[in-house]
Amino acid sequence: MRLLLVEDDHKTADYIVRGLTEAGHVCDLLRNGHDALFAATSGSYDVIVADRMIPGLDGLSMVKAVRAAGVRTPAIFLTSIGGIDDRVEGLEAGGDDYLVKPFAFSELLARINALGRRPAAQEQKTTLRVADLEMDLIMRRVTRQGQPIDLQPREFSLLEVLMRGEGRVITRTMLLERVWDFHFDPKTSVVETHISRLRAKVDKPFEAQLIHTIRNTGYSLHAPPAP
Repeated sequence: MRLLLVEDDHKTADYIVRGLTEAGHVCDLLRNGHDALFAATSGSYDVIVADRMIPGLDGLSMVKAVRAAGVRTPAIFLTSIGGIDDRVEGLEAGGDDYLVKPFAFSELLARINALGRRPAAQEQKTTLRVADLEMDLIMRRVTRQGQPIDLQPREFSLLEVLMRGEGRVITRTMLLERVWDFHFDPKTSVVETHISRLRAKVDKPFEAQLIHTIRNTGYSLHAPPAP
């Protein structure tokens, strides 16, 4: 399964990622709620494992927002907040399970596997569309107004992140993590360079601009306003 782990404690996170990887799963690690919300709403995970006490947006609010967005990916809270009222609050917020720290990894793995065996609550998207721009995730093809757009693999990944976040601001840091797997700022213009190349292929040959720069923040891809 592809799993999303949201945990800001480095020792705990490394322990869980190592164990899940050894068990044959693919595990993406994020350390704050805002990035986790963006990733979870992409709809590409089988199970979400989230600590409640995380920076940016707490785990409870993050899962609530994920459910409000219509995403039904099973979620398990993994937290030191273990009172009865806290457990009830977590389940009512949209969690499917609740495991209190300290925990046995074998129990966490068993619970994750149990959640993963549940019937899928929603079909995974195989096509992304924004205005007249279309991306086929299976065939790895992009077209606009029916015209094929030839993208390099990194350009394809960059565009996919922007399209999945349609209408939202995607920061430079988020792009570095999602597209280049950098968890630090390399102090290069790699994002800006690739955005420029992407615009030349996706926007320049067409009348309406879809990729927009949000000054001092990042980028957003969205349809032009109606006339």
